[in-house]
Amino acid sequence: MGQEDPSRTEKATSKQRKKQRDQGNVAKGQEITKVMVLLSGIIFMRIMIGFYYDQFTEIYRWTFLEAINFNVDKPVAYTLFTWGLTKIAILVLPFMLVIAFVAYISLRIQVGSLWTTKPMKPKFGKLLNITRGIKKLMISPEAFIKLAKSMLQAFAVGIAPYIVLKQEMPNLLPLFHSNVEGIIAYMLSMGYKMVCYALVPMLLIAVADLVYERWNYEEKLKMTKDEIKDERKQAEGDPKVKQQQRRKMMEMMASRMFQDIPKADVVITNPTHYAVALQYDPLKAPAPLVLAKGVNRVAERIKEVARENAIPIEENKPLAQALYKQVEIGETIPEELFQAVAAILAKLEKFKRRQ
Repeated sequence: MGQEDPSRTEKATSKQRKKQRDQGNVAKGQEITKVMVLLSGIIFMRIMIGFYYDQFTEIYRWTFLEAINFNVDKPVAYTLFTWGLTKIAILVLPFMLVIAFVAYISLRIQVGSLWTTKPMKPKFGKLLNITRGIKKLMISPEAFIKLAKSMLQAFAVGIAPYIVLKQEMPNLLPLFHSNVEGIIAYMLSMGYKMVCYALVPMLLIAVADLVYERWNYEEKLKMTKDEIKDERKQAEGDPKVKQQQRRKMMEMMASRMFQDIPKADVVITNPTHYAVALQYDPLKAPAPLVLAKGVNRVAERIKEVARENAIPIEENKPLAQALYKQVEIGETIPEELFQAVAAILAKLEKFKRRQ
């Protein structure tokens, strides 16, 4: 009953709840479903009592008045068989459909939309440890609660006839002067009254059972703080894994960046620490683009690639620093740097020829 592990003090997360739900582990009260099915069956029988009276009357009259005169052969036997099945279906099917529908609605209200076959799969791990299972079944708090619940229900079912019979004692003697139909009607009304008396305590037990099951479900679903942390790490990503992914991403970006440097028109440096490769093509962008940038070793490598591809290298300390800090790779330069960059581009042979 409740939480067996004292370290499980944290409420279950939505991910844990979904996992348990997908496995068919949900909070539901079995007793409330039983009571609702029984109540719906009684109400249905009460409403349809006239219909059932007519059907049974027809069956008994035919059996005792007409059937004894039949010469049974194969065609007659087949007719009787189909007639009997039809009558049984007429009597049983409406009742079964009603209680099945009520049982479905009762469970649907409790657990919502859920369809899974996982609870029906055999769990061989539990079968191997039979001793532990029997011990848990016999001495666990849940076993005692189920026993107490069953005893209360048995008491409710047993005390109801006693109360009704005690109340009806003065009305039993006049039954000697009643006809058969009167006796049957009285017995049916007595039975209906007994069931109603039994349903009241059974309904209270079922409500209490539902409250307990929901509380017990929440207690069993609780998690430890370490489990919460592990789940959060899985959701956000392990820092080590994220660091490795970031490093790989940077390597890919650097590789792509060095592949784009030969397309650059100029590399602006600060002569040792910063290097920024720019490309200006009015057909691609209205302003110069930053194809690559870096500091220290990366800056040296950018300059090496630029020399290998005969790309002009211009030293401009404040401009190189401004471009590196303000513009990301693949972005155009800001408006305040247009004039400084334009002055450098204007000195290049490529743009002199265009002019």
